Amino acid sequence: MELTTLQVRDFIEELASDSPAPGGGSVAALCGALGAALTSMVASLTVGKEKYRENWEAMEEIQAKARKLGETFTRLIQEDTSAFNSYMKALKMPKETEEEKALRKEKMQEGLKEAAEVPLRTLEACRDLGDLALPAVAKGNSNAITDAATAALLALAAGKAAAYNIRINLGGIREESFVAQTENRVGELLAAITARAEEVEALVEKAF
Repeated sequence: MELTTLQVRDFIEELASDSPAPGGGSVAALCGALGAALTSMVASLTVGKEKYRENWEAMEEIQAKARKLGETFTRLIQEDTSAFNSYMKALKMPKETEEEKALRKEKMQEGLKEAAEVPLRTLEACRDLGDLALPAVAKGNSNAITDAATAALLALAAGKAAAYNIRINLGGIREESFVAQTENRVGELLAAITARAEEVEALVEKAF
């Protein structure tokens, strides 16, 4: 099933079913895509408005980056579910002989790594979204400041959700160096996203 071709209502119904996928990882990517779309919207509402002429160039750049980022998030919606399904396929492999057991364990480890790497890419994209939302709040159309702020909040929520998905999969991975490097990366990215969200909140509070 290609999740990104579903209508909104159908996606929600699929999400609410007893199928474990799509789950939190795909939802995190979807939230990121929505945040990118909001950021692009704010840029669009700024460019062409005489009041913000000095910011047009910056907003045009933000708009282009936000659209590209939205495409990345959209791919990740499906990739997260596909990664989970790959792991489940490995889990169901035969384990009657020693050779089968060894192959199954190998494929399970590969599946867990993939299931951690996909939400890590989502987390990285959330960092990029926060970096775009901040200038959109600071330089964008003031009538849409809360829309840009919503994008920053979505980046934070989606980033935390992606981090949960990474960490739960790291628990089953035996390669200690992979686990340590990934955990460090998660911490760095979450700190960056949180800092951006706090900066955005401060700007918005001053605007009210």
